[in-house]
Amino acid sequence: MTKTTTDIAARTTARTTAHTTAHATSAGAADAKVTPQDLRTDAPLGRSAVYKVLTTGYVGSTGPGVAATVSYVSDAGRHLIFDPGMVASHADILGPLAELGLGPEDITDVVLSHHHPDNTMNVGLFGRARVHDHKVEYQGDQWTNRDAEGYDLTPSLRLIRTPGHSHEDITLLAGTDSGVVAFAGDLWWHAEGPADDPVAPDREVLRASRLRVLAAADLIVPGHGGPFAAGGTVPL
Repeated sequence: MTKTTTDIAARTTARTTAHTTAHATSAGAADAKVTPQDLRTDAPLGRSAVYKVLTTGYVGSTGPGVAATVSYVSDAGRHLIFDPGMVASHADILGPLAELGLGPEDITDVVLSHHHPDNTMNVGLFGRARVHDHKVEYQGDQWTNRDAEGYDLTPSLRLIRTPGHSHEDITLLAGTDSGVVAFAGDLWWHAEGPADDPVAPDREVLRASRLRVLAAADLIVPGHGGPFAAGGTVPL
């Protein structure tokens, strides 16, 4: 999806207002502190990230089984895989990655939106990578505690806490030259929602996190479907 500079600028003003309420609710649920800096859009400052959806996922109602939407994101020399979860074959991930001239050993970072196996199953393909979740970075035999809330991997790649589908959900916000792309895991399974996530432990927390992501993003990459525009028809 491509948006003009005018389109993005017009939406940014509206997002800033909407963000204040949504962020306070979502972050509070995750025990995160709201600071003056939070009273603006969560979007990263940079716009140099590039991405490719390596494989588009599905669930039982839209496909033969369950598969994750697995994405590649790059910025500032970092090569990142988002949610290397269940797929029919490793080739569904590694084949599109090879088309970019990259192999598993080239991946520097893996981000896990949450700890459900359908979104994490193939993390072991990227043994050299640093793995990120909501509160820890893992690499080799090293474990480093850090909060994902507001954590910048690069000037164009930011993690935020977005609980709802599970308590530990995070979203990766990527600033690209055509707008902000939110890799949101299972905040939405696909473009149709579901509006009422049967897995969500708290429906209102889920809605607050969805609002927070919509306040920052132009495009949503969900957990088990293709990307969709962050517009007025998005299920809340």
